[in-house]
Amino acid sequence: MASNGTDTHAPARPVAVDLFAGAGGLSLGAERAGFDVMAALEYDPIHAAAHAFNFPRTEVICANARDVSGAEVQNAIRASWKLHERPGKWNGKVDAVFGGPPCQGFSVGGVGKATDDRNEMVFEFSRLVGELKPRYFVMENVPGLQGYPDHEAEAEDGKRLIDRLIWQLEFVGYSVQAPTVLNAAFFGVPQDRRRLFLTGSLPDEEPPQTPSPWVRPVPKRRGDKPRKGYAGNPKADESLPIGPTVIDAIGDLPNPDDYDELWKADRVELDEGRVGRSDAEASMYARALRGQCVGLDDFSHPREWNRGTITSSMRTAHKLKPRQRMDKTTPGEFEAKSRLYRLDEWGLCPTLRAGSGYDRGSYTAPRPIHPNLPRVITVREAARLDSFPDWFRFHPTKWHGFRQVGNALPPYLGQAVAAEVIRSLGVGPIRPTDPISLGDPQLLKASMLEAAAHFDADTDSIPGNQLRARPDDEQREAA
Repeated sequence: MASNGTDTHAPARPVAVDLFAGAGGLSLGAERAGFDVMAALEYDPIHAAAHAFNFPRTEVICANARDVSGAEVQNAIRASWKLHERPGKWNGKVDAVFGGPPCQGFSVGGVGKATDDRNEMVFEFSRLVGELKPRYFVMENVPGLQGYPDHEAEAEDGKRLIDRLIWQLEFVGYSVQAPTVLNAAFFGVPQDRRRLFLTGSLPDEEPPQTPSPWVRPVPKRRGDKPRKGYAGNPKADESLPIGPTVIDAIGDLPNPDDYDELWKADRVELDEGRVGRSDAEASMYARALRGQCVGLDDFSHPREWNRGTITSSMRTAHKLKPRQRMDKTTPGEFEAKSRLYRLDEWGLCPTLRAGSGYDRGSYTAPRPIHPNLPRVITVREAARLDSFPDWFRFHPTKWHGFRQVGNALPPYLGQAVAAEVIRSLGVGPIRPTDPISLGDPQLLKASMLEAAAHFDADTDSIPGNQLRARPDDEQREAA
């Protein structure tokens, strides 16, 4: 039976920690599976602030993982224990540690430099796992990690960095399963996004299984030959439902171009008629994200929020000629000059990318073109394509907001993996009924310096221009 953190046998949700948490995609996935994420570690103050807003009962540590000890994470769990209003004292046991160390150094979509200092963060994950001694751990990263060479191994041809990581995890007492790569599209996410998972357990625990697909994904675009397991392929499991499409994800959302308020703000209040039309137009996938229904597999804490408000929807100003080029671009193809991909409404979104952080030049990632409108998608539309619910808030600027979505593990994929850990723990997930309030809205509006000050975080590595920037400093982009 899983440890519930008390010395009694009263049922409670398993205790989890999220390392390198970002805005909280994996945290939300674990919560949906039935965990309470008690502590989260995140280096970026803007991401940490968004996490604190969306998970107000989670104690967030904003610091470089190199500077954080297991004891500090344990102190954060004790603080969160009170916020969760759990009885008694925490007994010091952690059921699971989740985490997604920085992947840009391993990513084929990024620079992929051997000298990237972020590559070594996977070993900070293994160190903290060894100090916290959870019953289980789950680490996610890009598939490129699996073949990445270990540049620290002297004169050992073929040695991979992941081999050293597995050895370190075994050294601190874990049985480590072979890495596996999962595509979010097989778990109800309308996005072709592949992630590598490394899981492990203490020797006396039952190892978690690899999750089975939830759906048969549609091809990326109409006319594509379906791959094995995809809808339309004779080798697909026809007992599974067909997965959601791009239009299933965003078709019910109002067009931000209809609201002048969204030139300067990322949110607008909708009238009852528009909310009603969206409710009527929503697919089953969108209904869950809109809060119209709660899935039988959703064990997350309900949030208090206003369904009549659309957020993370600031408009992007495109000049006339780029709009004309976008309008002429065939869905499923790249616009010739900007090389932006136009989504096919009946297909999947390609992998959403984050762009670079303030410590790597602050470059904006390419944003897909809307399937039916001559503009790039909004942060909210990207969040829908990544399986984030509408109550989940992001930083109001497009640059930070897209970074937060692009860096996040799709919550549905995180849930699928975390649910297997729940099964191995041998507990039935508990569904909370009392809604919790979201955090202080000022957390979302904070500048980098204000967010760092909120967490008393070290700002030495943050460039001065980012510390001084405020959300309303962002310029409108033109493709």
